[in-house]
Amino acid sequence: MIDIFTLTAKELVQKIKDGKLTSVEVCKTYIQKINKFEKNIKAWVYFDKKILLEKAAQSDDRRRLGKPLGLLHGVPVAIKDIVGTADMPTKCGTKIKIGKLLSKNAKIINLLVSAGAIIMGKTATAELAYFSPPATTNPHDYTRTPGGSSSGSAAAVASYMAPLSIGSQTGGSIIRPASYCGVVGYKPTYGLISRNGVLKTSDKLDHIGVFGRFVDDVALLAKVLIKKDLNDPATVDYSTENILVETKKSFLNKPKFIFYKTDFWKLIDDKSKESFEYFIESFKKNIEVSDVPSYFKDIHIYHRIIHETDLANNFKIYYKKYRTKLSKYMQIAIKNGINHPAKEYSKAIDFMRKSHEFHKRVFKSYDSVISPSSAGVAPVGLKSTGTPEFNRVWSYLGTPCISLPLLKGEKNLPLGVQLVADRYEDHRLLRVTKWLEKECTK
Repeated sequence: MIDIFTLTAKELVQKIKDGKLTSVEVCKTYIQKINKFEKNIKAWVYFDKKILLEKAAQSDDRRRLGKPLGLLHGVPVAIKDIVGTADMPTKCGTKIKIGKLLSKNAKIINLLVSAGAIIMGKTATAELAYFSPPATTNPHDYTRTPGGSSSGSAAAVASYMAPLSIGSQTGGSIIRPASYCGVVGYKPTYGLISRNGVLKTSDKLDHIGVFGRFVDDVALLAKVLIKKDLNDPATVDYSTENILVETKKSFLNKPKFIFYKTDFWKLIDDKSKESFEYFIESFKKNIEVSDVPSYFKDIHIYHRIIHETDLANNFKIYYKKYRTKLSKYMQIAIKNGINHPAKEYSKAIDFMRKSHEFHKRVFKSYDSVISPSSAGVAPVGLKSTGTPEFNRVWSYLGTPCISLPLLKGEKNLPLGVQLVADRYEDHRLLRVTKWLEKECTK
C-alpha cells in the first residue's frame, strides 16, 4: 500500500495520473486524518467531505476519459479563509459580512482548478488576517499557538489534514506559522501571485504564500500560481517554465549564506539559540555571521505605519459601523492608522525603494540571507499568534523567503530556518533551499 504522506505533491500527482492511486482514495485518506485531529486542532472553518469526494470522483472520471490533466491533477488543496470562493463561504475570521467580492472565485482559485487541484475547504485565519487569533491550536502541542494569521493553513498541513495549502503574509503570516508548525512555508516576491479576489489589508505589503511538507511542494504550487493578472496591478510577468528543473539543479560551488541574528536575537529562548548556533557551526564553511544592517530598525517602524494606515483605509467602514465587533487588536491598529500623518506614510513608502537598493548589494556576494523564522518555538497560549519581528523586514522589502523545518527547540518542538533572496530571484531561492533541505536530511 502506498503511504501518500511520504510523497511530494508532484509524486502524488504522478501516482494518480498513472492510475496507482485515485483522487478519491487520496481524499478519503485525508478525511480520515481530519476525523481524527480536527476536533482538537480546529484548522477548518468550512469543510464538506461529501462535496470533496464528489470533486475527487469527477477528477478520476476526467483521467479515465483521457482528458488533459494539469500539474496538480487530483490533489486536494486547503485555502485560507480570506480567499474568495464562489461555492464556499468566506468569512475572514470575523462575524462582519465583508462584501460581494469574496463571493466570487479569486484568481488563484481559478488557477488551482485549471491545474486540476481540488479545493478542499477553508482554513481558519486571524480576524481580518491581523493579530486576533482563531480557535486553531498547534498540532504538536494543543496548548500552543500555531501562529497567524495563516493559522489553519499551516496547522492543516502539519497535521496531515491537507497536503498543500494557501496562506497570505503581510507581516509574518506564512513564515512564522510554518516555523511553529514544522512545515515548509514560502512567500514569493511581492507581485508574483495575484491578490485579486483576496481580502485586502495592505496593498503595499500583502503577499500570497503557500505551505507544503517539502521544498518541491511549494515549488510546484509556485509554478501554478505565479501569473500576471491585469486585475492586480502589482503583478508582473515572471516565467516559471523551468522552475521545477532549476530547483533541483546542483551547485558547482556550495552556496554562501549570511546569517543575521538581528536585534531581536535576545527574544529567543536559550534552547532555540542553542539549536541555531549548532546549525551555524555545522555549516560554518557556508555561513558568515553578520550584524544586522542599521536601517532595519527604521523598516520595522515604517512597516507598522504602512500596515496600520492601510488597515484604517480598508476597514474604516467596519470601524465606524461595527467597532464593538472588532477585536482590540484591530481597533487599536485602525485608530493608530487614522492618526498617522500622510507625510510619515509617504516617507515609509519611499524608504521601501531606498532600503531595497541598499540591501540588494548583499545578494551579489551571498546566495541567501539566513535568519530565524520566528522568535523561538510556538509560545504557550492561544490568545496570541506570536511575534513577527523576524519577518516584517522581508514583507516590507518584498523579497522572497522560505521557512524550512530544520531545527528543534524546547520539548522537541519545531523551529524554522528562514532563507531570503533578492526580489525576483525566486528560482535561486528555491534552488538554494532545496540544497539545504537535502544537506540536512543526509
